[in-house]
Amino acid sequence: MAYKDLREFIRVLEEKGLLIRVKEPVSYELEITEIADRVVKASGPALLFENVNGYSTPLLINAFGSQERMELALGNIKKITERINELLAFEPPKGLLEKVLFLPKLHEMSQFIPKRIKNGPCQEVIIKEPNILKFPILKCWPNDGGRFITLPMVFTVDTETDKRNVGMYRMQVYDETTCGMHWHIHKGGARHYRRYCKLNKRMEIAVAIGCDPATIYASTAPLPDGVDEMLFAGFLRKEPVELVKCATIDLEVPAYSEIVLEGYMEPGELRQEGPFGDHTGFYSPEDLYPVFHITCITHRKDAIYPATVVGKPPMEDCFLAKATERIFLPLLRFQLPEIMDINLPIEGVFHNCAIVSIKKEYPGQAKKVIHSLWGMGQMMFTKIIIVVDSDIDIQNLSDVAWKTFNNIDPRNDILFSEGPLDVLDHASNTPDYGTKIGIDATRKNEKEGRTRPWPDEIKMSPKIKKLVDEKWKLYFPFEF
Repeated sequence: MAYKDLREFIRVLEEKGLLIRVKEPVSYELEITEIADRVVKASGPALLFENVNGYSTPLLINAFGSQERMELALGNIKKITERINELLAFEPPKGLLEKVLFLPKLHEMSQFIPKRIKNGPCQEVIIKEPNILKFPILKCWPNDGGRFITLPMVFTVDTETDKRNVGMYRMQVYDETTCGMHWHIHKGGARHYRRYCKLNKRMEIAVAIGCDPATIYASTAPLPDGVDEMLFAGFLRKEPVELVKCATIDLEVPAYSEIVLEGYMEPGELRQEGPFGDHTGFYSPEDLYPVFHITCITHRKDAIYPATVVGKPPMEDCFLAKATERIFLPLLRFQLPEIMDINLPIEGVFHNCAIVSIKKEYPGQAKKVIHSLWGMGQMMFTKIIIVVDSDIDIQNLSDVAWKTFNNIDPRNDILFSEGPLDVLDHASNTPDYGTKIGIDATRKNEKEGRTRPWPDEIKMSPKIKKLVDEKWKLYFPFEF
């Protein structure tokens, strides 16, 4: 059963003992960050701050900060991947009987399409003289350039195709009615904005804050171009997302949002945004970004303000990223069937390192996979790709390190490339562009220039292992 809204998710978390209400007065400036950082690193619960100094609106944080809560938010991740595999394996029905048998599946898929309704709770209060500072927006880290909205779902429409894009881009609050829109050059919203700039046309923007968890997650998902995030949210929910037309602009937003900001961007209007303590664990520097003018705020009567804090991992966003790793593995395998598994270590903060295991069948296959991954969507940002054989548990970083350090001949097994990098990468000499490394740590044979046999891995005989298992308590009648 899909959650209707964020507060239903909060209720479930609380019933399961996975959320704590904090009644002690706290400050939006740094104090909440320090509390949340300690809690997430201690594998602690979601937090609902009910007494933020100077505000009546409660603040929710760390709602997604564990694997258990991600499963509660989206459902069983393994079953989601199975459903995606079923879609990817679909072949159009040929005969009449196949078409008839396919009708129930077609009906099920149609249920994911977003549904427009006339009215929604997000418009219980409509403010046409807005002040975004009425909400407890965080200043997260000491050197941040100001206060930042950290869980916004930004809705834009492509002027060429009329297709919707929903992305999550941090927003620095400059004053009561203006914010910086930190979308990276490669993102869908940024592409829409560039097209409006070419037309010298004002661009309408809507920002939803606080939706049901699947809809929030969908706005972060690395979907292929042209795939509607609200359709994907419906797929995850197994129910359509209900949308309502904004009060003052021609865009639609989730009807059960807690808060909605309506407004526009002028073509070419830029302003310094940042610094910001980012998910890399370092501050991202000041730079020029478009300015979002808020012309109207709508919200629920008893709105809840959700936020997140990013910084040195592990943080709440790591659990969102690991869910993405699992959910989107079928799409990688659909295009590269030799891939068995993928691990995006949290220390690599999503775009710095990918470890991939493959079923190797021919010489050079690992290098082919490396180049292919660099050409796939947001995998283009990955600075380090390590490819190992399928018998390695790539979720065990110690095992990966052992095999990688021992299996490579640096001259033959390491390759370099150049291309786009994540905007937050601070190591390259040039912003957004730099060098990448691919490491082939698979076993090699003579066709790959190997002139001597590959050694056998040390393993004990099954017979002796069984014997020692049976006699273990005789050797050691005590625990140690």
